[in-house]
Amino acid sequence: MSTAANSFLAIELDGDGAHPAAWRKARHTPAELLDGTRVRATVLAAESAGFHVATFADGSLAPASSGPGGRDIPGRLNALQRAAFAGPVTSSIVLVPEVDTVYTEPFHISTQLASLDYVSGGRAGWLVAASDRAVDAAAVGRSVVASDAVGREAADSIEVSRRLWDSWEDDAVIRDVATGRYIDVDKLHYVDFESGSGYSVKGPSIIPRPLQGQLPVLAPAGLLDADQLAAGAADAVLVSAPTPELLAGEIAEARAAAPGAAIIAELDVVLDARGQSAAGRLAELDAHTPWQSSRARFVGTAAELTDLLASILETADGVRLHPAVLDADLEELAQLVLPALRRRGLLAPQQPGSTFRGLLGLQRPSSRYAAVSVPSAPSAPSAASAASATSAASATEN
Repeated sequence: MSTAANSFLAIELDGDGAHPAAWRKARHTPAELLDGTRVRATVLAAESAGFHVATFADGSLAPASSGPGGRDIPGRLNALQRAAFAGPVTSSIVLVPEVDTVYTEPFHISTQLASLDYVSGGRAGWLVAASDRAVDAAAVGRSVVASDAVGREAADSIEVSRRLWDSWEDDAVIRDVATGRYIDVDKLHYVDFESGSGYSVKGPSIIPRPLQGQLPVLAPAGLLDADQLAAGAADAVLVSAPTPELLAGEIAEARAAAPGAAIIAELDVVLDARGQSAAGRLAELDAHTPWQSSRARFVGTAAELTDLLASILETADGVRLHPAVLDADLEELAQLVLPALRRRGLLAPQQPGSTFRGLLGLQRPSSRYAAVSVPSAPSAPSAASAASATSAASATEN
């Protein structure tokens, strides 16, 4: 259950905003979306506004959509790359990229996310996605995975990633100059994972254990089944509803299905901005391309949104906002909404140097392999031991 001590706000920073015609109201040219300056500006604006978490949708394979006024522009780059770019330039905001689990190799997912945890200083998470689109399958030369199987693939990818993060014990890196050893090979472990989807992963990982031990995993409600959630596959569940009024029921259902996970409500947002009403802004954008979204949507004033968020945070642990147009709605959120919520004492404080696990109230877990008994290393190891460790760590899926 949410409390004033740990309630948090997340914001999606994809492209120019959640509305497909958002680029028409942005304060830059479309080409600037490919410039790191734009990524830096938006994530720093979100951090300065007081958001606890920034998420990045992975639309690198998404086609542009056509509207009556011309082609709309997805304006997206690889989510992991954007999050990694943002890591060193931020200090407190958590960075959570969306990464597909069906058409992306799990070994690569785990190592890239572990690297993100290092460059962000322990502020990384993973928003699990599971595509069933033919275009995504074709991009990697794989047959389309049936809709009823994507949940199993997602659960397998999460599990093997967690095992790979644990495959290095926390003190595996010894940097022993006297013996010429960088790694204690006895503290690296094979994960020996066999997937029901037909692949295997030997391990260990090729980089040390993440700073958080295990990155928090976020999953949309409905992706994982009750048994997978009960086993702790997800640390947080994102829930939505057709309208804001129905969110409370969805939050209660998600909490019952995943009692140990944080519950994050999803909300599209259109605010009064720049002297124009929210309804007027939305109508103008929809005239170019109608906004189709499965998330609950708020359209109104900053004061009304503040009241709605206060109500949602009575039952949810956090809310992820999807601003219609980042350049307009983020400005209103920063100036009016977040300060009002903080005055009410509803949000956790921003703490530079803290971790995502800390924000969620999760302890840092021990490696599951730390207590495994392994043969002792030779009494006088040489540089050959380090070479052996490197060879073992380079093993990937068969």
